[in-house]
Amino acid sequence: MFSKRMVFTIAGVFFFICCIILISISSRHPDATKGAGSITIAFISPFQEAVTGSINFVREIWKYYFALASAAKENENLKKSLEIAVAKNNQCVEIELSNQRLKKFLSFQNSRTIETVSAEVIGKDPSPWFKTIIINKGKVDGIQKGSPIVVPKGIAGQVMAVSAHYAKVLMIIDRNSAVDALVQRSRARGIIRGRSAEKCSLHYVLRKKDVRVGDVVVSSGIDGVYPKGLRIGYVSGVIRRNSGMFQAVDITPSVDFEKLEEVLVIIHSHGKPIEKP
Repeated sequence: MFSKRMVFTIAGVFFFICCIILISISSRHPDATKGAGSITIAFISPFQEAVTGSINFVREIWKYYFALASAAKENENLKKSLEIAVAKNNQCVEIELSNQRLKKFLSFQNSRTIETVSAEVIGKDPSPWFKTIIINKGKVDGIQKGSPIVVPKGIAGQVMAVSAHYAKVLMIIDRNSAVDALVQRSRARGIIRGRSAEKCSLHYVLRKKDVRVGDVVVSSGIDGVYPKGLRIGYVSGVIRRNSGMFQAVDITPSVDFEKLEEVLVIIHSHGKPIEKP
């Protein structure tokens, strides 16, 4: 009925219980079981030592586990606190940068006698062939089709389409853009047209005109769109061919169009800027 393993197991348990009973009796009546107690202790002690060691080992593992769990939780809380602190710091940096840009815009507005409306860039054309942006101001803010878009560094573009609360802006680096311009130093005139790689070209500049690399190019005001004297960029290359009437002039815009976030819209009335009283 019973296997040998089960018999040995039952016998071992029985022997262990008997040993415990003998130890208990010997501890109460030392003289009664003097010889048996010594033998029992000799047999039972290794088992007790093993059991006690196992219990202590498990207890230490348990304490170590809780210590690790507590440390992991504390580490997670510290990571969350650090993430919150970093996020707040980034917000503070953004606010500081925004304040610096707004100060420049305010200074630019105060230095001009034309009325402007500030707007934020909320979208850009993803296409590599068109250089347009969307701003969060429209007709209700006085913006019209053709209104010039500027920043403190210079001309950015003009409104090509407008709705009640939004407007689409054609930037001067777009191939369809055109700005009547002149070289500030020599007064040589030409037409600024956009081209790829965030650059522009100054077209129809006569070969005899003095144009040098580094010359500042500004709006001429003749096109009736941009007020006179607004900065466009600087001459970054000049090619005078042996034949032909015109020279090729490369222009690097003053505005960094990749970092364009806020703009100023010059309000127009019948094609002319409205002057502040």
